[in-house]
Amino acid sequence: MIRVLLVDDQALIRSGFRAFLDLEDDIEVVAEAANGQEGLELARAHLPDVALIDIRMPVLDGIETTRRIAADPALTGVHVVMLTNYGFDEYVFDALSAGAAGFLVKDIAPEDFLHAVRVAARGDALLAPSITRKLINRYVTQPLPTDTATVLDGLTGREREAVVLVAHGLSNDEIAARMVISPLTAKTHVNRAMTKLHARDRAQLVILAYESGLVAPRSSTPRVR
Repeated sequence: MIRVLLVDDQALIRSGFRAFLDLEDDIEVVAEAANGQEGLELARAHLPDVALIDIRMPVLDGIETTRRIAADPALTGVHVVMLTNYGFDEYVFDALSAGAAGFLVKDIAPEDFLHAVRVAARGDALLAPSITRKLINRYVTQPLPTDTATVLDGLTGREREAVVLVAHGLSNDEIAARMVISPLTAKTHVNRAMTKLHARDRAQLVILAYESGLVAPRSSTPRVR
């Protein structure tokens, strides 16, 4: 059973999502909150698998709520998906940096919404290629950090290659095809890289790939440094 927490200041939005999710046999809405502070307290009380959190809320906004969830060791298993009315707005990059597994536009098609909840519950990020392109474009306009440090030293060559492909928006199946390995092996490479780099999910793995300089944002061809 996938346990879901709804955090949105609009009661109508919450009730709509709850009514839709409650129709599914494998999904249970365990709690609702009208602001981020309530959401944080309920996340600690119920330990949901997925927290659907609105970006813009009173008391405590969605980004700060996500940041606090990501920083709490007791909430490691809570996968945050941000909700927005505005597509890729100015807050999405900050949301991913704060620890969100991805984000959804509130007018998403019902079947896509259910798929997203199940994907998030598995611990995979909701990063469509279009979202990844937005992240890349963000870095194209900014200089890379001069200090790449030693954060990538612990990765094997294959793990680095997998991270590069994740940063270019490829799914595990696409990574497997590109690397000529099985999807399970591709997922293993990605998961090991996430563990070594202390990345909460694929979204943070993408961000780290660009911040560290592993992927060159000005290059259109994936390459490993």
